[in-house]
Amino acid sequence: MFPRCVIVLLLLITFLPTLSSAKEDPPIQNVVLILADDLGWSDLGCFGSDLHETPHLDRLASQGVSFTDAYAASPVCTPTRASILTGKHPARLHMTIWRESALNRGNRQLLEPVCLDSLPLEHVTLAEVLKEAGFYNAHIGKWHLGRAESYPQPHGFHRNVGGTLWGAPQTFWYPFSGDQYFRDWRYVPDLEPGELGNYLTDELTDAALDIMEHSVTTKRPFFLNLWYHAVHTPIEGKPELVAKYEQKVTADSVQRNPHYAAMVESLDQNVGRVLKRLDELEIADRTLVVFTSDNGGFVNRCKLHPDIPVANNAPLRSGKGSCYEGGIRVPLIVRGPGIKQGTSDSPVFSCDLYPTILNQLGLGDRIPKAIDGVDLSAQLRDPGIPLKRKTLYFHYPHYYPTTTPVSAVRHGDWKLLEYYEQGRTELYHLGDDLGETKDLSTEKQELVLDLQQRLHGWLKGVDALLPESNPNR
Repeated sequence: MFPRCVIVLLLLITFLPTLSSAKEDPPIQNVVLILADDLGWSDLGCFGSDLHETPHLDRLASQGVSFTDAYAASPVCTPTRASILTGKHPARLHMTIWRESALNRGNRQLLEPVCLDSLPLEHVTLAEVLKEAGFYNAHIGKWHLGRAESYPQPHGFHRNVGGTLWGAPQTFWYPFSGDQYFRDWRYVPDLEPGELGNYLTDELTDAALDIMEHSVTTKRPFFLNLWYHAVHTPIEGKPELVAKYEQKVTADSVQRNPHYAAMVESLDQNVGRVLKRLDELEIADRTLVVFTSDNGGFVNRCKLHPDIPVANNAPLRSGKGSCYEGGIRVPLIVRGPGIKQGTSDSPVFSCDLYPTILNQLGLGDRIPKAIDGVDLSAQLRDPGIPLKRKTLYFHYPHYYPTTTPVSAVRHGDWKLLEYYEQGRTELYHLGDDLGETKDLSTEKQELVLDLQQRLHGWLKGVDALLPESNPNR
């Protein structure tokens, strides 16, 4: 028989690593999900920008996992936002275009499908799961997921600051309302009282900081859904930052819009304010922080500055609205307890945030079965672990200045795009040709057929809505 002291010593030796690990990695109690609007993949310094200064997001990336091959589930806003909240693909949800255009079939060569203009309450959102688990849920900023009956509150949020049916404000300057940029009269609610000169991105952050402080005071875990309007049009940067970038742009600059650059820096500054307050409240080590964008950068022009395109997503091709990489590839950064620093090149997309967040919170048993996202927890623990899923699908059966109706599939490094007007296909190898400059469809016809079969099978499986021939054309 061992002496009692020896037995105690052996027990301590056995369980000490577990106790030490628990001390190093406290359980996650809060979630801050930050979503930028129209921010391109290469718009951050840590993702290769040659102009924009984003020190706070660069620092966040150095503290967590950066996903180099992350995608929005759609090349436009509303569908991706729905995918984040439900874990379901926009094609499955029948929400493949923004709210204002969902019911409009158009009158071009193809008639666009009629889609849902509001997220149905039948879907169990991320916020609803967290609400049931005892979290205080606050949505701040852009919503754009439907009419009043589909506002944040019916979908599980206790508080809504700024979320409406509109996709963008009339202006980023107080009072953020009017009809001067878009044709309809718009406003951003719950930011009163305010003063002339207040900037929308700053004001949304002020609300976020108040909510975090309130949650800490009441000792309640929180889910902060901070969806900025930046860097969507209208492109209005702070004058002092615009002047800074006007001086910084050179003849060799890839990114050349000083107004857009100013908006990117303001976004970064405000993310920095959120991160700083987490430190000040001493909850950073218990908070999961996720940062991403709803689609690629907007490469068209803003009527406030028509002389220059808004964004440049180089080395990626095209931009918002397109299923080329510039329209769907986005930055994704995740930081939190137990998350290792590094980069992952596993292809992931916005549907994955739903199961990943719940698993990180220890709520994996509450994930609905019928979702399209997969858990990325293994990649957060070790970014070098490859994701077992090899295939991602995209479906945009609509027109946009950058595209005609199109669906796409990425399988490994191969990517196929199928355009509906002519039944035309394009094939690219992203490992060798990230900019999608060399169409290999003629050379790889067997591969084209294989990827087409995968794509068509998936479209049928999710009951995707398709464009139809226009009898008037």
